[in-house]
Amino acid sequence: MSQDYSGFSLTRSNQKNNTSINNAADISVIVIYFVVVLGVGIWAMVRTNRATVGGFFLAGRSMVWWPIGASLFASNIGSGHFVGLAGTAAASGLAIGGFEWNALIIVVILGWLFVPIYIKAGVVTMPEYLKKRFGGQRIRIYLSVLSLFLYIFTKISADMFSGAIFINQALGLNIYLAVIILLLITALYTVTGGLAAVIYTDTLQTFIMVVGSFILMGYAFSEVGGYQNFQELYMHAVPAAITNISASCYEPRPDSFHIFRNAITGDLPWPGLVFGLTIQATWYWCTDQVIVQRCLSGKNLSHVKAGCILCGYLKLLPMFLLVFPGMISRILYTNEVACVEPEECERYCGTSVGCTNIAYPKLVVALMPNGLRGLMLSVMLASLMSSLTSIFNSASTLFTMDIYTKIHRSASERELMIAGRVFILVLIAVSIAWIPVVQNAQSGQLFDYIQSITSYLTPPIAAVFMLAIFCKRVNESGAFYGLIIGLAIGLSRMIAEFAYGTGSCVTPSDCPTIICGVHYLYFSIILFVVSCIIILGVSLMTKPIADKHLYRLCWSLRNSTEEREDLELEDWVNNQQDSNQMDLDEPEEEPGLCKKAVMCFCGLEQNRAVELSKEEQAKLQEKLTDTTEVPLWRNIVNANALILLCVAVFCHGFFA
Repeated sequence: MSQDYSGFSLTRSNQKNNTSINNAADISVIVIYFVVVLGVGIWAMVRTNRATVGGFFLAGRSMVWWPIGASLFASNIGSGHFVGLAGTAAASGLAIGGFEWNALIIVVILGWLFVPIYIKAGVVTMPEYLKKRFGGQRIRIYLSVLSLFLYIFTKISADMFSGAIFINQALGLNIYLAVIILLLITALYTVTGGLAAVIYTDTLQTFIMVVGSFILMGYAFSEVGGYQNFQELYMHAVPAAITNISASCYEPRPDSFHIFRNAITGDLPWPGLVFGLTIQATWYWCTDQVIVQRCLSGKNLSHVKAGCILCGYLKLLPMFLLVFPGMISRILYTNEVACVEPEECERYCGTSVGCTNIAYPKLVVALMPNGLRGLMLSVMLASLMSSLTSIFNSASTLFTMDIYTKIHRSASERELMIAGRVFILVLIAVSIAWIPVVQNAQSGQLFDYIQSITSYLTPPIAAVFMLAIFCKRVNESGAFYGLIIGLAIGLSRMIAEFAYGTGSCVTPSDCPTIICGVHYLYFSIILFVVSCIIILGVSLMTKPIADKHLYRLCWSLRNSTEEREDLELEDWVNNQQDSNQMDLDEPEEEPGLCKKAVMCFCGLEQNRAVELSKEEQAKLQEKLTDTTEVPLWRNIVNANALILLCVAVFCHGFFA
């Protein structure tokens, strides 16, 4: 079977002829797709108010449940999933799908426990919440800087690398050229459209991603003759070239079809999957700017909860749409996808540690008919762009609201909008410069690379947020020292691991067992517990924060109606009104046609914001921090949450 598609091996000349998308059907599908996406972005751009911070960054708090749910899912599923998830599944079976299903439980925690507190606190970014909760600047700055680093090293780099693998395999385009074109289109509608454009284009792309992946799954299963056959064939998918290499390196794992694996010998041990992964997922779903920003744009709390439930149901799909097709790719193209000989792998995909990353792109190029292949490439580009737009929008929010306002305290709203857009361009430049590093990283370990970095750096953040919300005794000193000591422990493991290299089955790493022998999911549990002990210990030894500063910032005081005294004044106050009063006498100069067009395109129109009286401002603030729900809808979303949790338990049990 694998011989039929040998044109896929990376001898460049063959690849150009066999796999390049050069037929009219595929090209026209891709062109139509991008025209539609830009059209939707421009429609959202014209329709929403992008000239204010609330409009550009929070979509004016006007979103209903279905775009929120679709956008949560699309922000989460990047091309890293298409390449990394399917690749890991090809290598070791379906346990990696447990990473997706864990989210079914966490999204309920997000919508029911975390978001109500964030809305009542009236915040735009996560570091801003910590600043209101603890006071002081150091935690907020620490978190903003660490988040931006995490974005660059895990999210942007992994997504761009996996997108590049796909484009390179399907189009034979130079990786740099492909990524630069993609980034330019992506930046175009993030810079111009703000969050509303991102959420509407996400919704369109989620739909296309799901439909395209369903079609490919159908083709893949028909190729292997159904689920029963698939289980048998996978267990016998062994590559032909295996000179004196241990059988455990190339034979499928005996527990390939189990989610829960041995606690000591398993590649994804079950306690790590249940507890360690939950810690990472709490950081990702409940405290990460990209995700929470989607929820804060909801019309009201019922819409946010319904969006979380929709996202939960969508998260059931990757097991069937990505994990199973990844395993089928190993059956159909065993020699390429499951290669173990370093020279063979080098020949097939240009890297010696393994070629499982090409599992999904290989299926698309070899199985899909013309036209549909173009649609699937569009889906891949869509998922890459949707992840990148989400990250660019959220990173620029973090930069403007948490870092820029420190440098320039009296910035006008317009200046902040420009700073946010310029920062997106800087991020893109850094990302392009980072491509060679990612290209030469151990590509055989893409999904593990993302998850392990997350395990080393994020448990202290998850600990701080959980304790900030559920334990009002925790104070600034405790949180700060918990974060700093936790970061030091995490970095020591991460640096050691990268210094020694993670190795592969054929050439294992020589990192000492005491450092690298602990599975990264277990390390995440240990780091979380240590961080919690430090945070609570230091907090109990230092002065508590008075209740008057904590109204509506932690769970026990969430319903208090007293006025909260902020521990610190806002860094940035909108100076627009003062300046409006000052330039009443000055005649306003009409900008030239060219300047007008550019301003309109970037949502920086000069028309003056309607001035609000004190009462109107208070009313607006009340609307933004309102968490009341209609009893009927509250009961409906609660019932649906229970059903979702039952589905999660059933799925884990069925494949356990």
